[in-house]
Amino acid sequence: MAHSLSAKKRVRQNARRKTLNRSRRSQVKTQIKRFEAALSEDNVATAAEQFQVVVKKLDKAGATSTMHKKTAARKKSRLAKKLNALKAKQGTGPQPK
Repeated sequence: MAHSLSAKKRVRQNARRKTLNRSRRSQVKTQIKRFEAALSEDNVATAAEQFQVVVKKLDKAGATSTMHKKTAARKKSRLAKKLNALKAKQGTGPQPK
């Protein structure tokens, strides 16, 4: 158990940050699941809409050190690849090389 005032404060800060980080990670995972559900339905419009929401959540998580910036960027890149593949399959959007 912490004895000094600064150590007690640090324990409180860590607990608060842990709950915020857990919440943000959960929101990111939920949005990714919604995006992948839209992909599986082959709905380009809904998938593109969900992609924008996912990108916003990932950017927020990366900016607040909930997740490393490069991890967020990698996830965005992989999701964008999936969206572009769906668009190419449907005949809309950029064609693969």
